Amino acid sequence: MADHELLQDKPHRQVVRVGDTVRRPLQPWSASVHALLRHLEGAGFPYAPRVLGVDDAGREVLTYVEGESGPHGWARVVDEGGLRAMARLLRDYHQAVRDFRPHVAWAGRDEPMAADELVCHGDFGPWNLVWRGSEPVGVIDWDYAWPARPVHDVAYALEYVAPFRDDETCLRWLAYPAPPDRRRRMEIFAEAYGLGSLDGLVDEVIGQQEMVWDRARRLAAQGRQPQAEWQATGFLDETAGRVRWSRDNRRLFE
Repeated sequence: MADHELLQDKPHRQVVRVGDTVRRPLQPWSASVHALLRHLEGAGFPYAPRVLGVDDAGREVLTYVEGESGPHGWARVVDEGGLRAMARLLRDYHQAVRDFRPHVAWAGRDEPMAADELVCHGDFGPWNLVWRGSEPVGVIDWDYAWPARPVHDVAYALEYVAPFRDDETCLRWLAYPAPPDRRRRMEIFAEAYGLGSLDGLVDEVIGQQEMVWDRARRLAAQGRQPQAEWQATGFLDETAGRVRWSRDNRRLFE
């Protein structure tokens, strides 16, 4: 049908656009994510999709956010303007969610929230932003939202936009025309977000890499997808290698 568009087609997750809506499979933690999205709607945060319910096929129904996402996002953050805009969007999200303190379960996390935590997006990378030109206009894919200190989202983003990757990866896959000045990019992002310094931030990036890797291993052990596939194909081993690279090359960021 003309109003149907397949956005993602994987054995564990088929995502379909139907008119102005997106239909996605429900997850065990979807009720928690829906509560978060409804809070953001009530808070007037305009960058998250709205929850419209569950369709007859048992899929969640969300509003569609018009723009470019996925692989298109990498080139948007190479430019310093896009990098700043991404940091400001994360700051605005954290402001909107600061008073949201539900007692619910999240992907890979069942413990109650600590006093210094908020509900982080958990997967705040360029591919999960919707872009129009150099401006992000939406945040999508909230499945990995979970309670953590706000710096977790900052550190997660910095892993990908500093980025904590070698020069070959930056040039071949991440759209950089030359090896990036990683320290400067961290400073730009931190300033736009509202951090006063980079003190301890490299350790935070490495710590969140380890935390996300551990969560993926636990979800894989539960048979959750795509983590079980990541485990079977060796992707989680590659992720562990990226953590080692970050430790070995921290001089590039300090």
